Amino acid sequence: MYPHERSLVKKLADKPFAIIGVNSDSDLDKIKEIVKEKNISWRSFWNGPEGTSGPISTRWNVSGWPTIYIIDADGVIRYKNARGPEMDKALTELMAEMGHDVDLSNHDNEEEVKKKDDAEPKP
Repeated sequence: MYPHERSLVKKLADKPFAIIGVNSDSDLDKIKEIVKEKNISWRSFWNGPEGTSGPISTRWNVSGWPTIYIIDADGVIRYKNARGPEMDKALTELMAEMGHDVDLSNHDNEEEVKKKDDAEPKP
């Protein structure tokens, strides 16, 4: 999941796009390690020591992790739990509504090629 999100942040850097995460781990020090280890570069909030019962998940009625909300420019939740190609399609549609020509239809294929390239030994 994180590689896909990282690539979206990079690909949509010049567009009106943001990822905001909420972490439900009750151990704040562990969260800091994960953020560094997984190279999470987007804003991520802590749900508090209550973990999955914290204030953010309670307010947003989150009952499962991860829960993904795709919110449009007006702050309206347009998609819930769209992942992979579904997420890319939703983002392409929302960007088009805002007048931005973005094609993420081949995004997952690009990620797979990149993973294979990264996994191959370098001469």
